[in-house]
Amino acid sequence: MADIRKRIGIMGGTFDPIHMGHLILGEKAYEQFQLDKVLFMPSGNPPHKKNRQGRATDEQRVEMVRRAISDNPHFELSLAEMHENGYTYTYHTLETLKTENPDTDYYFIIGADMVEYLPKWHRIDELIEMVQFVGVQRPKYKAGTSYPVIWVDVPLMDISSSAVRAYINKDRTPNFMVPQSVLAYIKKAGLYK
Repeated sequence: MADIRKRIGIMGGTFDPIHMGHLILGEKAYEQFQLDKVLFMPSGNPPHKKNRQGRATDEQRVEMVRRAISDNPHFELSLAEMHENGYTYTYHTLETLKTENPDTDYYFIIGADMVEYLPKWHRIDELIEMVQFVGVQRPKYKAGTSYPVIWVDVPLMDISSSAVRAYINKDRTPNFMVPQSVLAYIKKAGLYK
């Protein structure tokens, strides 16, 4: 009898803040690729986002993710990239996960903006041997890469963390862009003003 392999999705990102687009994408990938679960993995110190002044702290970002996914039984918070020792590289995270879980196939879910950025990822040629990239189309981005990416079918949504921060900075409420539990936390903590 052949071993049954697990299928785990990974939604990585700064989640500053997490928004409905992240959650819808995670759910659609879960359904389309018959995943066992989706890990929401906040980046601790991503090399492509070095200047994070005026943003939420690591603890605040983790708490927003925790609140956003709390009622979904197949979403799980992973703190694998929440450390301050240098930059957080996906390659090192996946190397650790694959060593710890050799019976698991990983699906790394990214937006079209990150698909375009793949050639610049740390050790990308080795990384694509460890993980299946799952891309999602986003408005204003042309998806195309020489790397193997499978696409998840989701409606095009023009929601981004930067748009949410801009709404809040202008004293507007980003209704329907973030879960209400996250919005309440943002208001209470006075974030993005």
